[in-house]
Amino acid sequence: MRPSRVVEQPKPPQPLSAGVRRLTLQAGGVTLSCLLAEPPDGRPRATVVALHGGGMSAGYFDGQAHPDLSLLTLGARLGFTVLAVDRPGYGLSAEQLPGGQTLAEQADVLESAMERFAEQHATGAGFFLLAHSYGGKLALVTAARGAGPLALDVSGCGHRYDPGVAGLLRMPTSADRQRNWGPLRLYPPDTFRSIGSTVVPMPEREAAEVARWPGTFDELAPRVRVPVRLTFAEHEAWWRHDESNIADLTARLTEAPVVRVERQPDAGHNISLGRTARAYHLRALAFFEERLALQAGSPRR
Repeated sequence: MRPSRVVEQPKPPQPLSAGVRRLTLQAGGVTLSCLLAEPPDGRPRATVVALHGGGMSAGYFDGQAHPDLSLLTLGARLGFTVLAVDRPGYGLSAEQLPGGQTLAEQADVLESAMERFAEQHATGAGFFLLAHSYGGKLALVTAARGAGPLALDVSGCGHRYDPGVAGLLRMPTSADRQRNWGPLRLYPPDTFRSIGSTVVPMPEREAAEVARWPGTFDELAPRVRVPVRLTFAEHEAWWRHDESNIADLTARLTEAPVVRVERQPDAGHNISLGRTARAYHLRALAFFEERLALQAGSPRR
């Protein structure tokens, strides 16, 4: 999560890991930029759609500070196609949507993007959504609309903000840096030199909805009907994630067949850029593996 957008000079594109390429999708009248990694044989077992948080971009899932950071390369090696999407208002769509979009509008575009991608690429068993922070909100909104993801894996997103962030939800201050990152020892040495164009300002229309999330979650939670896994970093500082708040959160997901909450030790809010990124990604992909195994064993198949 980052403050509202100001006009900045374009940054040079972030380098990509081997096997990752750039892709453009036309979805819902919006031009989306994406990063794509596919299994070597071109036959994915399923497709993971990765959704970045506020003030980040798709490059969040292809961290360059260490070879172990990239979700895209790891997922492809394990037989998944991984599509990391620059959400509406980021990447190529920033010029078209300088103020960004609301969550409902982004969900429309995301549904269209998945449909368009499936028309052009093999997707295997279907789509999983792996999302961080504000992207987690989009994943939950999309699932609540019955858009068809097989399961959700969300990090850095809860349902009640930490009391200390009240002022940050509307007015940017320098304090959000500590909340976004936590102790610097959690990240590889080159992290802040390598993120380059990954870190960008949050669009205004997106930022305007931040404070409304607790009410939005309460409304949508009973409509989420797919398995959900939530991860909170040890040094997560944006959200309440004590036992009582976790119990309240999970109790609201009444229709989700599986709700799993886990902790990631030695991690800060930006979990996929930290030293334990690979551990988190492996656990997320293992959760998706479980869903595939259960689906394959179902008598309906």
